[in-house]
Amino acid sequence: MGSKWIMMSVLFLLLAAGACQTVEELTLATTTSTADTGLLAAILPAFEKANTCKVKVIAVGTGQALKLAMDGNADVVLVHARAKEDEFIAQGWGTGRQDVMYNDFVIVGPASDPAGIRGKTSAAEAFKAIAQGSASFVSRGDESGTHTKEKEIWMTAGITPGGDWYKSVGQGMGETLMLANEKTSYALSDRGTFLAMRARLPNLTILFGGEKISENPDLSLHNPYGVIAVNPAKHAHTKHELAIRFVQWITSPQVQKEIGAFGVEKFGQALFHPVVK
Repeated sequence: MGSKWIMMSVLFLLLAAGACQTVEELTLATTTSTADTGLLAAILPAFEKANTCKVKVIAVGTGQALKLAMDGNADVVLVHARAKEDEFIAQGWGTGRQDVMYNDFVIVGPASDPAGIRGKTSAAEAFKAIAQGSASFVSRGDESGTHTKEKEIWMTAGITPGGDWYKSVGQGMGETLMLANEKTSYALSDRGTFLAMRARLPNLTILFGGEKISENPDLSLHNPYGVIAVNPAKHAHTKHELAIRFVQWITSPQVQKEIGAFGVEKFGQALFHPVVK
């Protein structure tokens, strides 16, 4: 009886000790495209297992992701607005940027193409046609990487969009595409999110950019993603060592191979292209 009680007590103490152990958590601030496409859900479990940790994903626009890091609410960021990333590094918020992957931007809209943007040679010319025809356009309006690119295109076109035809919704890519589909409007999207959601967007098709990246006539629509660990000199509480391990992991040959394969079986093409072959 005594030995049985001792064994049960030891087992209880071991279980209690295990329950008190906390798993280290890494907060990743990233863009909606990495979440909406399902990429992170596919690759993150391997990192969590290898590092006995949990990755908390906050999927917002690039501007919001960087602001979260600047406020000390993220350990690492995975974003796609190079000018904003460079400014983030220059101001000392990050300890270095590494290329991870790329895709491209496409202009989607109704197959009837009321503004006649098919066949245009540049995104700026396509945007001009949309504005001149006052064709319905839905903008993310959220300072994300996609919204930043959209504003660059309008500037190149020499147009300040506004009026009843232009709807700025302040939403993520998925919500923006769903609204554009509902309103049969034009929109700028990253290719990965559009392909991942295509089955839910019967009223939209790619009108500028081609069916594959190689068919996109406008090189300015190239969309690189970078990963940055937050500088612990700015926020000492951040999990910098774990963040560095994440940077090394996501840029490793094995994970890069997984990124390049993601989406091929389901969509006939990769949603993202790795930078490390």
